[in-house]
Amino acid sequence: MERRTIDPRPGWQQTVEAQGLIYPLTRYPDDSLRPYWDESAYYVFSLPEVEALEETVEELHRMCLAAAAHIVEQNRFADLGIADPRLAALVAEAWHRRAELPSVYGRFDLRYDGTGPAKLLEYNADTPTSLVEAAGPQWFWMEDRFPGADQWNSLHERLVDAWKKQAALLPPGSPLYFAHSAADELGEDLMTVAYLKETAEQAGLDTDWISMEEIGWDPLSGRFVDNQLHFIRSCFKLYPWEWLTGDRFAGHVLDTLDNGGGTGSTLWIEPAWKMLLSNKALLAILWELYPGHPNLLPAYLDGPRDLATANGYVAKPLLGREGAGVTVHAPGAAPVVREEEPCCYQELAPLPAFDGNHVVLGAWVVEDESAGLGIRESSGLITDEYARFLPHVIL
Repeated sequence: MERRTIDPRPGWQQTVEAQGLIYPLTRYPDDSLRPYWDESAYYVFSLPEVEALEETVEELHRMCLAAAAHIVEQNRFADLGIADPRLAALVAEAWHRRAELPSVYGRFDLRYDGTGPAKLLEYNADTPTSLVEAAGPQWFWMEDRFPGADQWNSLHERLVDAWKKQAALLPPGSPLYFAHSAADELGEDLMTVAYLKETAEQAGLDTDWISMEEIGWDPLSGRFVDNQLHFIRSCFKLYPWEWLTGDRFAGHVLDTLDNGGGTGSTLWIEPAWKMLLSNKALLAILWELYPGHPNLLPAYLDGPRDLATANGYVAKPLLGREGAGVTVHAPGAAPVVREEEPCCYQELAPLPAFDGNHVVLGAWVVEDESAGLGIRESSGLITDEYARFLPHVIL
């Protein structure tokens, strides 16, 4: 793994916008605009290095599924902050019926510097973003800059194949809706949903658009409906399950949840069992089940324990996005248990710095297979909304 600098392509901004990346620049607090898509540098990997990372990602995915099974079997929903017994029962039912429920993709965030085993930082299994830039613009960048080279990137083909295989699981006679929140000011969710909708259409599926805020409830039929009062039988939503089951329509969601048994009316993608994997408590349960595993970091739910005096720790809210609420505690600091919200306390493994840039690898899985890589850089130890995306190549 190596970082190399390179001159950006002339007109790069217009190029990546035309390829679907609608926000190539990020607005900073000082009102300046700086590149989010940053092709002034790139990362180089060897083929054996990528093959080893692929194996690691698929092993981590298998371990996460085993941890999900453990949570259900041992009724550990409280550890995930799921206190509603009805919701817990529906998530358990979804897990048992997972073979009948379409599940598309997820992203592992890994600490890796090219010299030791990759370490799992978290698993974004419900609403992962940075998909478009990983699947498309960085592939076309490679074809422009390094024709004949390769990249850890089969995302597009695998997504299309996944929709083809899962088409039989969708309710017949109705389009698959793709929904995002209209509150998304940057357009990141819209861009991601638009791309996934395109892959579904390439797989031959009938699709339609809707925002989460436009989804209506028809009290006469007891169904979710679109703007024309058409039933929404299936919907891919880039909208976290904790929001879907916590807002004012939550009761209707639970009443009409189709877990593959045909008793409900709306099939949501990603399915409800993804709540087992999109929660930071998973990190502590993994460490409990696989203590000392080379690709895991020690993590606990009841406090930092000995991490405070050893290597330090990071406190992560069980549910969060873009680094929100994450705090870093250096070695030797007094241990602090955050009372305001449940957290996972994970050993501090500072992101490696390449030329002063802190790097995290976003390794994608589609269904159950490794599918690609996206790299983000940040100025600090927490990868936040000001992170930059850099392409990579296998040489």
